[in-house]
Amino acid sequence: MLKEKKSLAISVQDVTKIYRLYDKPIDRLKESLSLTHKGYHKDFYALDKISFTVEKGQTVGIIGTNGSGKSTILKIITGVLTPTEGKVTVDGKISALLELGAGFNMDYTGIENIYMNGTMMGYPKKEMDKKLGDILDFAEIGDFVYQPVKTYSSGMFVRLAFALAINVEPEILIVDEALSVGDVFFQAKCYRRMEEIRQNGTTILMVTHDMGSIIKYCDKVVLLNKGQFIAEGNAGHMVDLYKKILAGQMDSLKAELDREKRAGDTAGPEGAGPKAAGPKGAGLEDTEPERGGDLEAGAEKPSEHLMQEQITINANRTEYGDGRAEIFDLGLLDERGNLTNLLLKGEMFTIREKIRFHADIEAPIFTYTIKDKKGTDLTGTNTMYEGTDIKPVVRGDVYQVDFTQKMNLQGGEYLLSMSCTGFEQGEHVVYHRLYDVANITVISNKNTVGVYDMESKVTAQKQ
Repeated sequence: MLKEKKSLAISVQDVTKIYRLYDKPIDRLKESLSLTHKGYHKDFYALDKISFTVEKGQTVGIIGTNGSGKSTILKIITGVLTPTEGKVTVDGKISALLELGAGFNMDYTGIENIYMNGTMMGYPKKEMDKKLGDILDFAEIGDFVYQPVKTYSSGMFVRLAFALAINVEPEILIVDEALSVGDVFFQAKCYRRMEEIRQNGTTILMVTHDMGSIIKYCDKVVLLNKGQFIAEGNAGHMVDLYKKILAGQMDSLKAELDREKRAGDTAGPEGAGPKAAGPKGAGLEDTEPERGGDLEAGAEKPSEHLMQEQITINANRTEYGDGRAEIFDLGLLDERGNLTNLLLKGEMFTIREKIRFHADIEAPIFTYTIKDKKGTDLTGTNTMYEGTDIKPVVRGDVYQVDFTQKMNLQGGEYLLSMSCTGFEQGEHVVYHRLYDVANITVISNKNTVGVYDMESKVTAQKQ
């Protein structure tokens, strides 16, 4: 039985955007006047043959490091930029939040900009009159709406811009990091409104560095790197691949993409997994060698499939110790036993360490600490605190230590450190310590105040 073909809101086919870079301003003039057509520029590929589609009603995210071409592809889709090569087809009325104030006249008042942008979107004045109340209520900038927008703070700017974009009933909403400005209450309000229009069938294409939002809202995610298509698929898997790029694990990423490509070729269209670029032309060449595969050269044979090869390890971690013990492998496991950097708030998870001893040690202590991005210790424990007796170890012993607990931290990004230490003659000794060795992304549907959830049970009764 043939599957029903879904209609497309956006189709991007082999889009390339090339910028000419000149060493000196005079070189541009030399090139234009050259009778021999001598070139004085270098071609910079902001995008290189990017292809993907967005079905009507889908919420699709585009992720990648800075300089990956995310904003460039959005500008091409909205018509702000013209591609050097390739084709973009859009079926639907677009409302776009690309940059603060894009499309705004700085000398016009907020009201004048609302009507001007409405006209640019194709809405007559009568229709904008009807929408004006909703826009102003959402923006909550008071009488500033009658002042020139050049007098606005960045927060007021984004309030008005988002209120306009979200209340003109777009068929396609395009958002580029616009929600990173403004207080947390306004951001929550924006996300609630986005969820409403998503439920009503609006197509949403979004670029954000907030991986929690990507996981929560996106039906599909496109991963770019250095202007090239890497892969597309479900949000959780694409975020895991993105973390490998951030950690410099390019060899591991290439290997995973190769495995997926072979699995897809074997399974055929019905059983294919995420769409991945081939090993060439995938933005993976000429990159730094992977540093997250083995924590120390020769620590473990590759055939033994280290846990750390399946999660994101920080290539720039700090590690030290006297070498008598070695944390040669580590993993983060979710409630279902999957190795992942993505953990759900409220679920059980395990931090696993594997330690090899290179000397006899009387009483080793195994530890972990979770910090926020500012370096503040949020939580952690060790085998001594937990009353876990570690017997004297001898050279050649290998231990696996599991710390299993419930994830009560709020949604966000955290850093994991771990160590093997001990006390000798009353002095604290570090055998091996790994600072910020891995990231933890906590996904949450309910955040409370502060860094962790007290899991309050609430009752309310009329007296």
